[in-house]
Parts: sequence; C-alpha cells; structure tokens
Amino acid sequence: MQALAKRAFDQVRRTELIVPGDRVGVAVSGGIDSVALLRLMLDLRHDLGIVLSVVHFNHKLRGSESEADQEFVAGLAREHGLEFYCSSGDVAALAAEQHSGIEAAAREMRYGFFRRLLTSAPATQAAIDDVLRREPHGLKSEPRKEPLRGAEGPLFHGKSRGAAKGAPGAPIHEPPGTTEGREPPGHISAPLNKIATGHTLDDQAETVIMRLIRGTGMRGLGGIYPRIAVEDGEEQGEIVRPLLGIRRRELEQYLREIEQSWREDTTNSDSAFTRNRVRKLILPMLEKEFNPSIAENLSELAEIARDEQDYWDNEVSGWLGTVVQWSRSDTTTPPLVQILSSAPSPPQESLAEIPRVAGDSRQLHGVLHSAQDDNAFGNISLSRPWLLTEPRAVQRRVLKAIAEQAEIPLEFKHVEEILRFAAEGGPSGKELSLPLGWKLVREPETMVFVEPDLRHQERPSDYEYTLPIPGRIAIPELGTTIEAVLIDSPTGRAEYNPQQLLRADLLTSPLTVRNWRAGDKFWPTHTKAPKKVKELLQARHVGQPERRLWPVATSREEMVWMRGFPVPKKLHAATRKPAVFIREILDEADEQLG
Repeated sequence: MQALAKRAFDQVRRTELIVPGDRVGVAVSGGIDSVALLRLMLDLRHDLGIVLSVVHFNHKLRGSESEADQEFVAGLAREHGLEFYCSSGDVAALAAEQHSGIEAAAREMRYGFFRRLLTSAPATQAAIDDVLRREPHGLKSEPRKEPLRGAEGPLFHGKSRGAAKGAPGAPIHEPPGTTEGREPPGHISAPLNKIATGHTLDDQAETVIMRLIRGTGMRGLGGIYPRIAVEDGEEQGEIVRPLLGIRRRELEQYLREIEQSWREDTTNSDSAFTRNRVRKLILPMLEKEFNPSIAENLSELAEIARDEQDYWDNEVSGWLGTVVQWSRSDTTTPPLVQILSSAPSPPQESLAEIPRVAGDSRQLHGVLHSAQDDNAFGNISLSRPWLLTEPRAVQRRVLKAIAEQAEIPLEFKHVEEILRFAAEGGPSGKELSLPLGWKLVREPETMVFVEPDLRHQERPSDYEYTLPIPGRIAIPELGTTIEAVLIDSPTGRAEYNPQQLLRADLLTSPLTVRNWRAGDKFWPTHTKAPKKVKELLQARHVGQPERRLWPVATSREEMVWMRGFPVPKKLHAATRKPAVFIREILDEADEQLG
C-alpha cells in the first residue's frame, strides 16, 4: 500500500469515518484535493470494504471552465467504472434572491445537493441553513452527529447513464424520465450514506486563522469538523473529511507520482477572497518567520477545541436538563427552564406530561408563541444562588445556552452585563432590558427571563446611530452589529453580491442607521416603483417586534439600504468605481462565547 494511502487508511479506521459496507460518494470538483481523495479512495476501497461513486456540483460561475471541470470529473468516473451523480444550479441568481455572497450561495446549493443524495428528501431552506450555521468557512461548527433539519430549494440529483460503462459524451445529468432541475416523481431511496469531501490540514489551519482574525470562541476554534450528520426521518447519512490530517502539498506530490492530472480553478489565485489571502500570504509567512509546524499545530488546536466543546455541550445539556418545563406567565405552571442548586428531580410521570426541550430553539420559540395565543407567554427561570457560585466559564455557557434556546441574540457584552446584574444587591423585581423585547427580572433566588407579550407590548423605542464609511456600529436594540465596507479595487468585488454594492460617490459619510418609521418607502432592485417599508415586511411575513425594529440606512435623508433587500438600482456601484457594502454581523458575538 502506498505510504500516503496507508496514512489515510489508518486515519479513517481510527476515527471510524468510513466503515465496511458504506456507500461513499467522493465529492470531486476537479482540483488537487478532491482528485487526490478520489484516487486514494480507489486504492483503499477493497481494504475498506466500501462502494464508491463520484459526486459533482457545477456552480456555473466560470462559464466554459465550469463545463470543462464537469467533463473532466465525468471522465474520471467513466475511467474507473464509477457511478456519477451530477447537478448544477444558478448560484448567481440564488445569491441575488437571498441577498447573500456568491460563495455562501454556492455552498448552500452544493450542500443541499449532498443532502439530497444522502436522504433522498428534497433539500429545504431550513435544512441548508442549518448546515451552514453549524459548519466551517466562517460559519458555526457543528458538534459531531447532530442532525440537520430541512426544507426546499432548486436542488436535484442525477445519475450518469454513461457513468460506469457509457461512452464519452453520454448524458450525465438525469435518470430516465426526469428533466433538469425537477425532482423525480415518487420516493427514491438515498443512493449514498456517506459523502467524502477533500478538506485538508491546510484548509483546517486556514479556517482557524480566519476565525482568530475575526474573533471566536471554543466552537469557532474547532474549525472544520471531521463529520456532519444528516438526517431525514429514518434515513441518515454523513458528510466526512478523511484528509484533514494531510497537507495539500503531499496530495500534489502523490498525484504527480501516479501521473494523475487535475484541474486548476483560476479563482483560487484571486486575492479578493479572504481565504486565498490567508493561504498565499499569512500561512506561508507564519511558517517561514515563526514556526514551520504552524499548520499542524493549528490543526491540533482545532481537535482539542472540538473535544472541549463536546464536553461543555454535554455538561450544559445536563444542567439545563435538571428540571426543564414549559411555563406560562401565570403562577399555576412551573418555570420553563429552572436550574436549582439542591432541588430533587421531579417524578418521571410529571415530566412525561410536559413538552421537553431537546435543543431545537425553533420548537421552543414556537411553543412560547403558541402560549401567547392562550393569553400567556413563556418565561425562563434560573437559580440565582446556583449561577453566582459557579465558575465564570459555567456562568457564560449556561446563559448562552438559555439564550440560544429562546432565540435571544445575546452578545458577549450582554452576557457580562447579565452577570453584573445578577451579582448586584438591591430590591427584588429590578429589571434589565435585553434584545428583541426580552427582559431579565432579578429576584432573591431566581433570575427570570421574561418573554415579551407581543399582543400587549408597548411600541419599542426608536433608535438612530451614525455609521462611518468604512466602519461599524453596534445596535443594542437588535443585539447585532452593522458594518459599512469600502471596496476600493475592482478585484475586491468578487466575493460580494453586485446587487448589494452601492456607489461610494453617491453616499455621504457617515450614514444614518435607524429603525424604519411610518411612511418610509424603499425601492429595491427588481421592483417597478418604491414601496412602503411596512408592505415589504408584511410580504416577507416579518412579525412583531422584529418588524418594528427592522434596520435601514439613509444618506441625505434618502433610504439607501434595508436589511434583507437588494439596494436601489440607481445606486448600484459602477464597474470600476469604489463601492460600499453594508452588512449585518450576527455570528461574531456567538463565537466569542463559543
């Protein structure tokens, strides 16, 4: 067995990423990493006892280059007699529709396609969002084996009719009886139970560096997780990363030794992308000037962080599970979440009659709001003596876990303010305002998170802040930060959605960021005329109090930006002129607490 193949084999066996009997699809883009992964898996498939196939998603972002990549990967599948699963999608259109970056939209469609192959169920928006929230490349990482949840999108899978035996040029998109972009009729069993991607030790080191630069906590330091569990009903699969312990240069040398060609993605040398700058500038500089083993050390740090996070997740789950009950605002029902220092566990039969918190914040939020329909709302009660006697690390993690359950967007500064508030003396019943209308009430023995009664809530206070260009401002009322990015060079535009870029010369600095007011109008791209903000938000089914606090940005009293909508067409940035990109930063504070 070739030396590199043996290392990969030992890593897979030690971590049980792949076990005998698995149906493994190798995600192949055509680049060095994925082609090397395919060739290694071909060398190991008999020793591992697995069935291999090839998976490819064509993002259609580089014209003829993308089509050539697809043909190259299809040729590899034919050459080695492997089944070929291929799909494509209009990534640019999705980015425009969702007002996101090209890279984010590409990942959404690609991972949605993976999910389709692993579960046979249509990949829904909620499922894809969950993958992206919990996964690498600047997004939150996922604890091992946590399921992904799901909803809808323009994703499909196709089996190559010429994959195993077909001649070159055979159709490779759809099975008989289907058309491109349309789900096949009826239920189709999931063809794969594992999809292997070619993430390397270099990718891991780059991810950790990017997280450190932006600011992160333990979860963010975990970087790229070796496996992601994907579930839908009774069907379950995994996305696995067998090459996280191998350097990219080793894979390139391996391909040269076996005389295997690959495709070069021209965007990999584009310095407009943050990861490319980290790859070409920062990591080599750290290796040369400070530590030749920095990449390996960062990879080890990520592994330690993942294990630490797993430990803390279990600990926090145990604390929250001591007594977990739903609550109404009346006094006849126990609190929603109650952590007591000495209270015994309630009888099992009493818990069986109460909905349990299983880690799904959407379920919790739905129950709380259904309680409002019955003229009551949900509260969360936490033992104050227990909280104050625990170490600071425990305090922060418990408060963060409660906030995640109830969908309260707490930043690091909010958590610190809560801890100061809990430690203060003073009268009972004192309140602390939290984002989205929540409040915290301090009692001698408890800290009570009180959900706003949306039906009787008073009108939220207006807010207004100045935003320099470039610069960022915190919006306490939203629990978020809004940033204006100045893009000076034409090459810097590549990672931004052009429909979100504003002409810098048409704006005044600073901008004004505020919540919208009655009578405000906005003219998003693709609409025929300006519309009232109220109507735009109603069409998106944005409820209160979120709707009332929805942020907008103005320049010279003209509304130039609105969260979640493309900017006005008349303000679109010219091709070679400086541009401004306004974005909301939601995840930095979460990762600070890890």
